[in-house]
Amino acid sequence: MNIKNLKQLRTAVAPFEKSTLKTSVWQLVNTILPFVLLWIAAYKSLTISYFLTLVFTIAAAGFLVRIFIIFHDCCHNSFFKNRKANKVLGTITGILTLFPYNKWQHSHSIHHATSSNLDKRGVGDLWMMTIDEYENASMFVKLQYRLYRNPFIMFILGPIYEFLLANRFNRKGARWNERLNTYATNIALVLLVILLGSTLGWSSFLLVQLPIFLISGSVGVWLFYVQHTFEDTYFEEDENWDYVKAAVEGSSYYHLPKWMQWLTGNIGYHHVHHLSPRVPNYNLEQVHNETEPLRNVPTVTLVSSLRSLKFRLWDEKDKKFISFYEWKKQKKSLKLSAGSGMQ
Repeated sequence: MNIKNLKQLRTAVAPFEKSTLKTSVWQLVNTILPFVLLWIAAYKSLTISYFLTLVFTIAAAGFLVRIFIIFHDCCHNSFFKNRKANKVLGTITGILTLFPYNKWQHSHSIHHATSSNLDKRGVGDLWMMTIDEYENASMFVKLQYRLYRNPFIMFILGPIYEFLLANRFNRKGARWNERLNTYATNIALVLLVILLGSTLGWSSFLLVQLPIFLISGSVGVWLFYVQHTFEDTYFEEDENWDYVKAAVEGSSYYHLPKWMQWLTGNIGYHHVHHLSPRVPNYNLEQVHNETEPLRNVPTVTLVSSLRSLKFRLWDEKDKKFISFYEWKKQKKSLKLSAGSGMQ
């Protein structure tokens, strides 16, 4: 890809970094209102058929993912021009999505500043080990890692733990305003659950909310996973790491059907987002289409994204993800080569 420097791309992207109040408000309306209506429809349908309820909850989960994208934009102060307005809306949408605004804003900012940097992993990203790290790890750490990278744990149990439990606690060293925001989010969340549970009935509430939570959580983790875990992605040690390459080569262009692209708030244009987090989600596609270097980035489709499920380890030598099976084949091949060399 022909990219001369960051300044050129920044200049090209800069005009799209400003939010539009009318567009932002309309996105709130066409996202939160359908979510509420679908939630009500799911509750009302409990007396008809739970299969019908599930249909409504699946649709509602899609809109909850879209609500998270609005929350995500607020964390980057890109949804509104006013920082306070972003924080207020971010806190409200954070309650709906189970994310404390200030805490996640902090970890996500670190993710953007260190994405694809092998020497600065561990905050706001997924646990990823290189071949050397894995081979030199203890049996206990290897077991932990294998469990962590297991699709059932990563996409089913992982969201339950991360969103429902881990998000309820402050990180070590958090400032008071961040702690206060987490406490406020937790209190509001508890009050909302108690209100809905006691008003609608606990069983009815759980029959509607649980599938919405589970589906949206799994989809959210999958989107984050596939946008940084693909065969031709970019990882470098700190001395060779480059922000632009990390953004446009280490973040995928997830080419989705239009309706999925809409529900996921254009987050499939992840390379654009990482290049300039201040671009509102509704401008990402336009930036991609009108900035030539950004059109020539690694593209992942629905079909090709499924291959990422096998990726487990980062091969620093060949600079690509490999599976545990491929790693074992490499080891076996090396042993055979070493054995024949000794003869």
